[in-house]
Amino acid sequence: MDLCKRFGFLFILILTVGCKQVERNFRASSQLIQYEGRYENLNDTSVALIGSGSVVEMNIVGDTCTLFLSNGVQDHSYVALEVNQEYKGRFLVDGSPIGIKLPSSDTSNVKIYKATEASTGDVIFNKVSAKKLIEVTHVYKPIIEFIGNSITCGMGAQTEEIPCDTGEWYDQHNSYLAYGPRTARALNCDYRLSCVSGMGMYRNWNDEEQPVMPDVYKNLRLNSNTSKKITFESKPDLVSIALGTNDLSLGDGKKDRSGFDQNRFISNYTDFVKMIFDMYPETKVVMLTSPMIGEREQRILLESLKIIQQNMTGKPVYIFEFAQMEPNGCGGHPNLRDHRKMAEQLIPFLGKLFDN
Repeated sequence: MDLCKRFGFLFILILTVGCKQVERNFRASSQLIQYEGRYENLNDTSVALIGSGSVVEMNIVGDTCTLFLSNGVQDHSYVALEVNQEYKGRFLVDGSPIGIKLPSSDTSNVKIYKATEASTGDVIFNKVSAKKLIEVTHVYKPIIEFIGNSITCGMGAQTEEIPCDTGEWYDQHNSYLAYGPRTARALNCDYRLSCVSGMGMYRNWNDEEQPVMPDVYKNLRLNSNTSKKITFESKPDLVSIALGTNDLSLGDGKKDRSGFDQNRFISNYTDFVKMIFDMYPETKVVMLTSPMIGEREQRILLESLKIIQQNMTGKPVYIFEFAQMEPNGCGGHPNLRDHRKMAEQLIPFLGKLFDN
């Protein structure tokens, strides 16, 4: 962790040396700053980025800016930075200001994405120092919501900076480069992520009693806290669901675990899809298989999805099958290259649904 912090400090130092003096501080509550995804406006005018891929967007005039981010629970976390639709990398959030060199003194569109997930704690955006901000204007784009588990969150994907089995369990997270956001960007769509590592449709990776996705989806922080609910301003045009890997798993092999209950899985999944259509009547739903499970489990999952599709007769429900792969990330998860391959498979399938 010390090495990562030193790396982050040196990177920030290189970016900020020789930069012009910025002129103003803009609080996170500024009307010139926009947000999307699972986020919360805090009492002190800061904004908490909660879910994977939740985003801060600004139009900044000038050749530099400084971002002031902090953490809600953990001592560190990560964000991904995009400038003028170009990915600039993953940045360590440890309470230190992050200086950014922008491409010119003209206007730059800057987006800060949460790279970790809801269960790792909030990333808090406090303010930005810049010469000037101007209003963000949006051109309509379709929205895809990706619902899933650790694979959808990009867990264990970025292994170059911090090797697997070192640091914290979330040190290799990068939701920005997971298959879902890659797919959405390729299709010129906006996106939202609702994902929790280890989570299933009727049981989780190593337990059968904790809340599952149908229990937590409507809760702002994707946990058992029901006091704050999601209030998305925009409804998704398409909802992609990638759950079942954890339901079918054997857990850690140490804790007692019953056999897979296919009937319960199908019942919970069907009810969840019905809930999605109740919330978003005009959407389409795509159910994904998992590229990370064995042949037998894949066969059971696909069979289950076909039954769920039949249960939803008359609704636009589709099934997409990933090709099986040997994952190269941490803990049996896909790495960045694997996520790119997954996106390359998914892009043409979803593209056809938008053409219909």
